[in-house]
Amino acid sequence: MDPSTSKTIAEQICKNKSDELSQVLTLHKGEKHIIALQNFPDPDAISSAFAHKLICLKYDIDVDIVYDGKVSHQQNIALIKLLDIELIRYSENLDLTQYHGSAFIDNQGTTTSLVKKLEQAGVKPLIVVDHHERQNVIQNPEFTDIRKIGATATIYTNYIKDGLLELSKSDRDHVKCATALMHGIRSETSELIRAKEEDLMAAAFLSNYHDPGLLGEIVNQSRSKKVMDIIHKALENRVIKDNFSISGIGYLRAEDRDAIPQAADFLATEENVHTAIVYGIIVTDKNEELLSGSFRTSKLTIDPDEFIKDTFGKNEIGKYFGGGRQEAGGFEIPIGFLSGSSGKEYDALKWQVYDLQVKQKLFNKIGITEKGKD
Repeated sequence: MDPSTSKTIAEQICKNKSDELSQVLTLHKGEKHIIALQNFPDPDAISSAFAHKLICLKYDIDVDIVYDGKVSHQQNIALIKLLDIELIRYSENLDLTQYHGSAFIDNQGTTTSLVKKLEQAGVKPLIVVDHHERQNVIQNPEFTDIRKIGATATIYTNYIKDGLLELSKSDRDHVKCATALMHGIRSETSELIRAKEEDLMAAAFLSNYHDPGLLGEIVNQSRSKKVMDIIHKALENRVIKDNFSISGIGYLRAEDRDAIPQAADFLATEENVHTAIVYGIIVTDKNEELLSGSFRTSKLTIDPDEFIKDTFGKNEIGKYFGGGRQEAGGFEIPIGFLSGSSGKEYDALKWQVYDLQVKQKLFNKIGITEKGKD
């Protein structure tokens, strides 16, 4: 097929999706919706949710952006504070029955614990927009737009380009939205190094409206000492086999969870390493525990989504413990009834068991014997 023809078809598909989303929002004019973000929102999710909220204002739809976890990455905190983006951290005091419908943006229900809560509250899933592999967790939403593309922020930029929101440099919210989306695209495509044509075209469009000064402030946040300590620990604990760098870093507070992907990014830069996997046990405010990990690869023949799903499988209701997109992925496995501390000795034994189990599953997946020898 001629490249120009292929491009025209892709543009028409995007336009059709924009029109379809507009029709769905029109049907729900005047309602109140909830955007369910992943438990640990990243720039792509935050910026796309902000764009969705501004688009909904045109349809007289009031929107709350909600997450059930922590925002801890220094750039994410700066993004929210500098651009004054309102996110609501879920608590039992939040009445979910006030919402007429839900939107899952930059996730499909696999990385948020809000799915069951919304189901129990009778909140219907209306919209799913994501760029990860299809997960089939959210059943029968009215609108779905899942594309293999660099960032969900690129999808929302295309919605804006198609007229769902007419940006103006004189509107401060529009400038903040363009700045956020630009950061979302940059962060999700390794500073545009892995960006495809659609991502670059979206970034070019946003460059007419974003605030470079604000973007610079967001991007140039220093790593905290705690994050540096965790990266150092990942380096110390790493095991390198067949160009895989695997590192378990023990227990982490929920507010330090974003150090895990940063550590994986760092380990992936080591010479002769094409894939890095970093994981640890996150202790939540409710004294619950999750085995949380990040996956990074530069090897084209490795599909992170397939790798993670094959390695860690599903829970008792058929929901995968993780998934991914091109070059990156993540997983979260509840510790269950073993959650909670009974002293340092117990914690050390528990970590030893989980660390060995994760390594064994990873070694089996990449074809290494139990003792880690080829």
